[in-house]
Amino acid sequence: MPIVNRLAEFHDEITAWRRDIHENPEILYETVRTAGKVTELLESFGLDEVITGIGRTGVVGVIKGKNGGAGKTIGLRADMDALPIHEITGKEYASKTEGKMHACGHDGHTAMLLGAAKYLAETRNFDGTVVVIFQPAEEGGAGAKAMIDDGLMTRWHIDEVYGMHNQPGMPVGEFGIAKGAIMAATDEFAVKIKGRGGHAAKPHETIDPILVGSQIVTALQSIASRNADPLKSVVVSVTVFEAGNAFNVIPQDAILRGTVRTLDAEVRSLAQERFTALTTSVAEAFGATAEIDYILGYPVVVNHDEQTDFAASIAEGVAEKGKVDTGVLPMMGGEDFAYMLEERPGAFIFAGNGDSAGLHHPLYDFNDDLIPIGCSYWVKLIETALPAAA
Repeated sequence: MPIVNRLAEFHDEITAWRRDIHENPEILYETVRTAGKVTELLESFGLDEVITGIGRTGVVGVIKGKNGGAGKTIGLRADMDALPIHEITGKEYASKTEGKMHACGHDGHTAMLLGAAKYLAETRNFDGTVVVIFQPAEEGGAGAKAMIDDGLMTRWHIDEVYGMHNQPGMPVGEFGIAKGAIMAATDEFAVKIKGRGGHAAKPHETIDPILVGSQIVTALQSIASRNADPLKSVVVSVTVFEAGNAFNVIPQDAILRGTVRTLDAEVRSLAQERFTALTTSVAEAFGATAEIDYILGYPVVVNHDEQTDFAASIAEGVAEKGKVDTGVLPMMGGEDFAYMLEERPGAFIFAGNGDSAGLHHPLYDFNDDLIPIGCSYWVKLIETALPAAA
């Protein structure tokens, strides 16, 4: 595999960074130690600028090319945060913090971008400017939006932006990418059903919120089966149903919570509209009421055509032809890199993590064999997009 030899020499060093971050996971915007380590390393590499506190705990590094940074500016993003999961891998570098672990590989993403930054700062074999973006709170905190709101794109005049995520089940050395929607919008809901409680032996004197909630759960499945275009994906999942605490009491209230996932803006709006109509009308039909809290989460991750073709060509240069799937199927998981792609053209690519446990699983671990491959992808992308003048 044509990885960059100098990056292969960094492999052990980058692996050590990754495992140190893995041992010390931090969630959401609590990435103080991680951001501190990233800042310390970037400063030791001799970057032109290292700025902290962007999006609360985000870090931005600026590397200017041989021409002093004039011309195009490209952003490369890695996420830093972990998840509230108890790790059971048994690795010698397993999480030292109870109930927190890097179960999505953000430790690897951070380490690979650090490796690329070290190489790019050392060689400067490009013209223009590279902005390396280390983001907190991808896992539900919209850290990408927080960094954008702090001027990420405008302050450093970023023209294009690229992201990468490891993919369990895809062989190490392979990549997957596609034009258009590649990851879903992730909306949430909470519904409080208000009925009338009473004795379980006298249901006729009550308005049973459990019965109402059950009917709502069933009705919501019609959004996908009868409202949305069958060729356009939508998932409605009720994941929490809370009601009652005694065998002989029909409760007063019930709570439903869950998520709606879509890959199309129109379908997203349709799903919200039908969710509200169905939930309200079913509750009313039984004499109950429904209080709905529908929260619009991350938007759809939409890859831009030109940048997707470019990213695929870079991946093929690293992984060899035939090992880049340019028609990878969209995933219904979410990713807040969507906000960055709404602001600037760019592309999000998946890199194989091999035969590992799935993302967000307590047995998951980032595959360190991916490190020189991912680093080489970043470096080749910059050196090709921003070629140095002869």
